Amino acid sequence: MRRKLACVAVFAVAFGANAASANPFTDLAALPTFYTDATMKTMKPMAEFKKAWFALSKHDQAKMTKACDDPALRKPHAQFCANVLILGGTK
Repeated sequence: MRRKLACVAVFAVAFGANAASANPFTDLAALPTFYTDATMKTMKPMAEFKKAWFALSKHDQAKMTKACDDPALRKPHAQFCANVLILGGTK
């Protein structure tokens, strides 16, 4: 019984973590710090964007860089991802 419960718990954690990290654009609380307005349409200048980027944890930076490497996630956030990929060291 314990083995069954452990397997179910591992599955639930793995499934939940995967779904939660699928799109960091929807769940990253720091995302608005990169924009000048509440609607997140106007990007901050690169100097301010850079400050906000380096204020993120390495984990969040890695999540954003990975998401911006995905063409499907990058398309609606093209300008943001261009800055992320420059600061993230890829492309």
